[in-house]
Amino acid sequence: MTDLLSSLTSPEQLHEMNNDQLKTLTDEIRQRIIETVAANGGHLASNLGMVELTLALMKEFDFRRDKIVFDVGHQCYAWKLLTGRADSFSTLRTKGGISGFPKRSESQYDFFNTGHSSTSISAALGLVRAMDRTGRGGHAIAVIGDGALTGGMSFEALNDAGQSKENLIVILNDNQMSISPNVGGMSKHLEKLRISRGYMSLKNSMEAVLSKIPLIGKPICKLLQTAKSMDRLWLRDKGILFEQLGFRYYGPVDGHDIDSLRHHMSAIKNMNGPVLLHVLTQKGKGYTYAEQQPDRFHGIAPFVIESGVCKPGQSHCNQTFSGAFGQHMVELGKKDPRICAISAAMTAGTGLTSFAEKFPARFFDVGIAEQHALTMSAGLAAGGMKPIAALYSTFLQRAYDQLLHDICLQKLPVVLAIDRAGLVGEDGETHQGIYDLSLLLPLPELDVYCPIDEVSLFWSIDQAIACGRPAAIRYPRSSMPDQIISGRDKLTIDSCFWKMADGNDCTVAALGVMAENAQEACVKIRQDNNINCDLFGIFKASPFDTKSLIDSVKRTGRLVVIEDALVKGGFGESILVEIITAVPGASIMLKGIVDPGLDQASRFELLAAHRLDAAGIYEDLLAIIKE
Repeated sequence: MTDLLSSLTSPEQLHEMNNDQLKTLTDEIRQRIIETVAANGGHLASNLGMVELTLALMKEFDFRRDKIVFDVGHQCYAWKLLTGRADSFSTLRTKGGISGFPKRSESQYDFFNTGHSSTSISAALGLVRAMDRTGRGGHAIAVIGDGALTGGMSFEALNDAGQSKENLIVILNDNQMSISPNVGGMSKHLEKLRISRGYMSLKNSMEAVLSKIPLIGKPICKLLQTAKSMDRLWLRDKGILFEQLGFRYYGPVDGHDIDSLRHHMSAIKNMNGPVLLHVLTQKGKGYTYAEQQPDRFHGIAPFVIESGVCKPGQSHCNQTFSGAFGQHMVELGKKDPRICAISAAMTAGTGLTSFAEKFPARFFDVGIAEQHALTMSAGLAAGGMKPIAALYSTFLQRAYDQLLHDICLQKLPVVLAIDRAGLVGEDGETHQGIYDLSLLLPLPELDVYCPIDEVSLFWSIDQAIACGRPAAIRYPRSSMPDQIISGRDKLTIDSCFWKMADGNDCTVAALGVMAENAQEACVKIRQDNNINCDLFGIFKASPFDTKSLIDSVKRTGRLVVIEDALVKGGFGESILVEIITAVPGASIMLKGIVDPGLDQASRFELLAAHRLDAAGIYEDLLAIIKE
């Protein structure tokens, strides 16, 4: 770390820096972000584009009293470096280290935890109202990306904020377009005039004087406002939507020009009412590979800086469930013209890039709008198509109402491909996919698949499409395990599990990918202790026929259910009553996530922490058998 960045312990020190020092600091910040993300993985492209904007915000506002809310939150790396966390930045997204998202428990400068999209304007509006009504004063600022504006919640917040007249500042970080020239000299001149302090003071004074003139004052004010709105529509159509919602719109502004950013921020912080500043930034700025492939470097595994490729041995570089799902979708798309795919701004992450390229007319990326994605999928199904909606587990939570009301209650044949299920890892508590089973299993008419390998994944997709009813397929972010099911031809429409081992000492039911760790534990316990477990690899959680499990438990007297999801409301609890009723007195252990308060760590570290790795399963099996 070079001298300037290492010398900063608080944002207030930035006020003493000149332009040359700021330029040096931007280079240091970018280099530090690249080095850390290359080592730990993380969100690179968006953070490289946020450096100058973050510096300008810190130069113009006092965040000992002003508040900022970052939308999604993954673009806060420069913010963390400049708020006293430079020394610990190397621990980013690692176990016991600092989070990759804003976290209130981590720093006084992180005012609101954000891990999901489109929440910043709502949160900042709440902060504004609280600050005003408690007499604390200060500004509240929402920094939201153009992608997050596709989420319906952001429009709800804009609508409320615009009509409320609260002093809210929204920074629109638009990183999907290049920095274009201003539209003519007149537009540039008017922009300078309208944001000058003198103009704002004169404007407010004139409006106050005119409004007091009897009979004609208020009509004149209204006429001037109408003329002003028409003028803005004619000169600069980009901001008219925000203007009509009640915001004053300024921009677009070069998001990498600190002087220009500071000039605009200095003006808007003195305005009354809601203001939106439109800033253009470049994703990946300062690192060629990220500039050229911003989607790939949005969230990236550890990589080699010199080449931009994954480091050898990284699991994300191997075949994954997401990749296998995408490949199978292409094959299915070739055979059936009614199959279509839906993504909510996660095309690459869910493995659908090839499908989108080969079948553009049957691929729909709806943006960050999971609710819309599922209800539109319901409409596609009602119209005779075969929709497969691919969402991350943590984001599926946002569309639970649509899944129940629009899909399940109507019994519409929509297939959900639920990626990043279970313990996800380095992104922390907001991204863990541990709640989905507790949400999915109670829903009516919904089949729930939990594949354990590639064979059961492809079988699950085919069965889910063919069953003619709502279906969900749940799988993790991890790389594909070795083949466990020896032959797909042995699976039938009623199959729920694969018998992996025979034994009389304990019955083990391992859901989905937990079958791999359970198998390793069962092999070791047989070798070490001559204990033989009856092992079932469960790949369909609902509906589930418990007969085979009951027969096994009657023989062994013991049952251990293993799942990488919440125990409360999970698969084990869903079958518990039937097992206890059929085999009263059996010893039963439900292994899963008991405490949902998870921090970031690797998936392997999290599995070990919750005793869901092979070692933890081995020890618990030995304990229940010795009892």
